[in-house]
Amino acid sequence: LHPVLLSILFISIILLSLNVEYSSFEKGSFIIDFLLGPSVVALGYGLYEQFELIKKHKISILTSIFIGSVIGVVSVVLIARLFGADEIIVTSMKPKSVTTPIAILLSKQLGGIPPFTAVVVMLTGVFGAVVGPFVLDKAGITSKIARGLAMGSCAHGVGTARAIEMGAVEGVISGLTIGLMGLFTSVILSISQF
Repeated sequence: LHPVLLSILFISIILLSLNVEYSSFEKGSFIIDFLLGPSVVALGYGLYEQFELIKKHKISILTSIFIGSVIGVVSVVLIARLFGADEIIVTSMKPKSVTTPIAILLSKQLGGIPPFTAVVVMLTGVFGAVVGPFVLDKAGITSKIARGLAMGSCAHGVGTARAIEMGAVEGVISGLTIGLMGLFTSVILSISQF
């Protein structure tokens, strides 16, 4: 019963029952969409506080995020094609491992379906935020940096909100991961021929 999942469900039911088109809803919700960007930027203060820790582990952090970006794109493409998804669906799912504002822009640039991309990103984030800490605990991963990297790369914004609950370091690393995942994934998608 994650609040983001319930919100999506209730808003979808209301929009469908009132026959509100997505384009109309998108225009009306521009303030919420606009605030997604500054909320990510607000994580900058935590980055400042943890700067020395990040500097100390910069190689492992950057390597992990880059590999996470590659795996995020390659795995979703392979799985979608394995299940016989249309190419437009595959294209729309490619940016599923980045935060919603970036994913929507990437989907538009690639010729995907941005509303579909947004739903996939949100579902991925909610699933990662709910299941991620359990999986990390069961796998015996105790490193705060590794936990933050995992939550940010797999569950983006919703995962970062959950990582902040886990601890300050986890939250900061997860927030850093969101931005760098967006950067690396953008570059990977612009140069790849998937």
